[in-house]
Amino acid sequence: MADAPPFAEGYEISIDPGRVDAELVHRWLSEDAYWALGRSREKQDRAMEGSLNFGVYEVVSGEQVAYARVVTDRATFAWLCDVYVDPSVRGKGIGTALVAAVRERLRPYGLRRILLATHDAHGVYAQLGFAPLEKPDQWMALVFE
Repeated sequence: MADAPPFAEGYEISIDPGRVDAELVHRWLSEDAYWALGRSREKQDRAMEGSLNFGVYEVVSGEQVAYARVVTDRATFAWLCDVYVDPSVRGKGIGTALVAAVRERLRPYGLRRILLATHDAHGVYAQLGFAPLEKPDQWMALVFE
């Protein structure tokens, strides 16, 4: 999947970290993503270094149009985060195709679960098999503010 064939008309996905436009991803997330507003470039770079990074690119221009990041031990657990599609290409199914590609890339690891958090995209993720936590009372979080 390093450079898979186009998965949505005119677009391709890659897990090649060298293709990710880190400056663009930082701008998208720190300026337009409610969960990462104000995130520093240094923090974003460290997050990317410790993660599997997925980029979506226009086939003709090579321009990056979407991004997703996965934090995983590649054995039991993964957290899908920082999923972002450039506003200029939203509505073309790129986000859904990206998350489906991430799911399929993770499938061979035999993970027990992939978690994510979303404020407003439940429908997109539900199409791909994600569901609310079955027993949310069993989950806890330690939040540093």
